[in-house]
Amino acid sequence: MKTEIRVENATEKEELPVPGLGVRHIQVGLLFSLLAIAYGMRVNLSVAIVAMTDVSTSSNPDVPTYDWDNKSVILSSFFWGYITLQIFAGQLGNTYGTKWIVFAAMFVNASGCMLTPLLANTVGSYGVMGCRIVQGMSQGFFFPSVHNVLGQWAPLKERSFLGTIAFAGPSFGTIVAMPLTGYIAASWSGWPVSFYLFGCLGYCWMLAWALAGANNPAVHPNITVREREYIQKSLSVTKDEKVLITPWKGIFTSIPMWAIVVAMFGQNWGYSTLLTEMPTYMSKVMKFDMHSNGALSAAPYLASFIASFVFGAISDFIINSKYVSLENSRKLFNTIGTVVPSMALVILGFLPEDWIALSVMMLVIAVGVNAAVFVGFQINPVDLSPKFSGIIMGIGNGSSNIFSIIAPLMVQFLVTDETSRSQWRIIFIIAACVYSASNVFYVIFASGDEQWWNKSAEGNVEEESNQMDERIIIRTRIAHDNYIKK
Repeated sequence: MKTEIRVENATEKEELPVPGLGVRHIQVGLLFSLLAIAYGMRVNLSVAIVAMTDVSTSSNPDVPTYDWDNKSVILSSFFWGYITLQIFAGQLGNTYGTKWIVFAAMFVNASGCMLTPLLANTVGSYGVMGCRIVQGMSQGFFFPSVHNVLGQWAPLKERSFLGTIAFAGPSFGTIVAMPLTGYIAASWSGWPVSFYLFGCLGYCWMLAWALAGANNPAVHPNITVREREYIQKSLSVTKDEKVLITPWKGIFTSIPMWAIVVAMFGQNWGYSTLLTEMPTYMSKVMKFDMHSNGALSAAPYLASFIASFVFGAISDFIINSKYVSLENSRKLFNTIGTVVPSMALVILGFLPEDWIALSVMMLVIAVGVNAAVFVGFQINPVDLSPKFSGIIMGIGNGSSNIFSIIAPLMVQFLVTDETSRSQWRIIFIIAACVYSASNVFYVIFASGDEQWWNKSAEGNVEEESNQMDERIIIRTRIAHDNYIKK
């Protein structure tokens, strides 16, 4: 059972110097690679499906291809499973710890990836959809678990930057997966090899996580005393373990929590539109061949990967230097990460068809600057509640990914001619509006303060424990008095 322990009087904790590289960085590195591999598996199909439905992609005539007219439905099927278990995943990790839960989830995810070519060949598009639904369900455990681990391992002074490292994983995975899948699909090996490759990477990550991962600093066998004390004092952790009761009422009635959820709505709509539909857009509208499609589709995510570290470093600097409050920093970077991409998408929709270079630049800006939300709403659950950040992430990411289902389906409904730039323009404008509207709500209602229900969760346990102690004492006295009377 997962336990959490907190100092009664956090103001009495002394300031400790920040240790150098340590076990906390290894944990964050493992989270980075977890999300990188997960997103590699997620976006792999976005590129591979072009080759799976085009006989001219590979020079090998033995590579199977299929006549499927439901590509957008196949791409959206991942999110059907993704939204189902996230709240449960957050609670499960908060109760029992995340290590072996994530291990099992990656096993299911990697196995689903490995089985995709077989089921595509034997069952057809519904077999691929089945694999994607199962993969979505397993990946639903990842983000809540990442937040649970960050809540245990990321000290306040380093929270933005360490969170940025972990959240840069999806961008890195996309950078690698898109061109690599495009290259493999266009080669003699063909698209099935890309699924086997990413499945094997998932199994390798499981081994690394089993050897080096840990739920919290207190149970890691190789952490130094100095680093453990630094993390525990920063997070107000003591040696006295107490089982936590999840304050569901406090969480669901928290306006700042709902500000995060609404921000996730906007992010998932815009990001999933770009993630799942960009390869098709570049192939059909910009007329790139398969090899160029994979490489150029990854360019915006390379910008996102680089920008995420810049935003993370700036965020920690301005917060620790007291230039802005934690709350205002979160709102500032969330605004940058949504408004700038919104403008880029609108501009992209109105550019002439022969302005290819500028179109690519707008896509790079839209995805690259969006990395600012990593130190906006994305890390904000850890600010509100280090104890229950995984549950907050499960609530928000699970519910908001309904938009990740709707967005690709809307593309299939509105884009009847995949070569029509005017039809894609409507998609970009809708995404821009959703981005901007969600940010307005976030800026008005978000907070950077630890919430009262995070602080009171331990108090509830202590109160129950004290009441139980009192009952035991009373019963002992009664038994003693009865014995004396006899």
